[in-house]
Amino acid sequence: MKRKNIGRLLILAVAIQLSASCSSDFLEVKPKGTDLESNYYKNEAEAFNGLVAIYDVVGWQGGGYVTKIGTANVASDDHYAGGGNANDITDYQVMSNYTLSPAVGPQGELWKAGFSGVFRANVLLQKLPNVPMPEATKARFMAEAKFLRAYFYFDLVRLFRNVPLLTTPVSTEEMYNVLQAAPADVYKQIEQDLQEALSSNALPDQVLAGKEEGRATSGAAHALLGKVYLYQQKWADAARELAEVNGTPGERNARYGYKLLDNFGDLWKASNKFNSESIFEIAHNSTSGGDWSCISCTEGNILNILMGPRGYTAKKAGAPDYVAGWSFIIVTPDLFNAIHHDPRYKYTIANLDSLKSNGIADYTPGYMNTGYFMEKFLGRERDRSTGAGAVELNFPQNMYDTRLADTYLMEAEALVRGAGDMGRAQRLLDAVRKRVGLGSIPVTVDNILNERRLELAGEGHRWFDLIRTGKAAEVLKSKGFVAEKHEVLPIPLLEMDNTKIEQNKEYGGTK
Repeated sequence: MKRKNIGRLLILAVAIQLSASCSSDFLEVKPKGTDLESNYYKNEAEAFNGLVAIYDVVGWQGGGYVTKIGTANVASDDHYAGGGNANDITDYQVMSNYTLSPAVGPQGELWKAGFSGVFRANVLLQKLPNVPMPEATKARFMAEAKFLRAYFYFDLVRLFRNVPLLTTPVSTEEMYNVLQAAPADVYKQIEQDLQEALSSNALPDQVLAGKEEGRATSGAAHALLGKVYLYQQKWADAARELAEVNGTPGERNARYGYKLLDNFGDLWKASNKFNSESIFEIAHNSTSGGDWSCISCTEGNILNILMGPRGYTAKKAGAPDYVAGWSFIIVTPDLFNAIHHDPRYKYTIANLDSLKSNGIADYTPGYMNTGYFMEKFLGRERDRSTGAGAVELNFPQNMYDTRLADTYLMEAEALVRGAGDMGRAQRLLDAVRKRVGLGSIPVTVDNILNERRLELAGEGHRWFDLIRTGKAAEVLKSKGFVAEKHEVLPIPLLEMDNTKIEQNKEYGGTK
């Protein structure tokens, strides 16, 4: 992975690729042909490059086109895997129909991504104290590395539950003897990293426009910590952290600059990066020159081409300028029915069957075709790259990891579940709905979760919400979900070869 643009200044130094994205072992000690001890971390510039290498993993687009957002989408009730046939991107197919096994599924890429991020963060945190550089800059780098380590561990513990807890680089002698930690200990470390990042006062409240977009802020750290508390049902703690981010519902947060965009549709314009609603964003661009020789190396957004309708052609003037894609991660009739009469519908779902039947456009139905596609993330002709590399791999649309409507709804949920300020919870829910012209409804847990489904459709949250709230077994049963099994992914089979890592009990192991 070579993600050169965390904002405009973050330039990745290839010489410090701390673990290759195509590596098969997350515990790889150092990159081939590079001696980190003697060749790197001698000055601020090299420490900065080490920081960029950690951020690089946030936008991981691994072998076989697997991403965290794509995986969570196909696993949910909002999407099918789609594609060309039942074997097209097998990792997504088996996740969507719940036939995954330790040997087959998206877990290999997700495990690799998480631990690549952890490893890079651990290396930088170990080296920083001895790097000659301004102390204030060093403190910021430390805080960012801790934020990122917490970010990666939160994904790992949610996905796999039983994971090794590594806070220092692992030596060659130790790598095969690493044990898994109790999930509670992993959560404790995540909380500690975020609390230390915040208490250092080294993270900025806002980054420099045009120079630092994409880097962690204190607002992003509060948001992640609030989400971590929410997943542990620490309702009061979650509400407190998220309130810090949200401020007065519907108004601009003066400290962090956060504010809901006036127009929901503006969120999905590829040019509208790092807007006032964005808290933590996954950066993409059309200038990296990504090509077929290394798909995972591109900095373009591969979801844009994956989700596009196959064989799309415009038939009349004014037809949408979609780029023909591969028809993956298609929308289910269930989501279509849920959102069809909602004001967010036209910005969320593209009804290709309607366009076809009215002679406006044509397309070729793919596997499990429903006629519904994810409007938010379809590649557009206006966003096509005209530079080097494959056009299909260089779309520039960023993805939201966390945005303000998400944190509004998480805080509202924490307040309701924790018997907190119900008036504030109501105002938070109302603000999300008012933005799209909808009136007030009672602030209940079910209403909040439904609002999350409609507001955040396709953004990778629905499956995690179903798992953490215990609703997955009922909602996903028709897709093949088995209760007390599919709430967790299997440990990748290759990660257990010659190591002490044990498989989760749901997949025949002892953990």
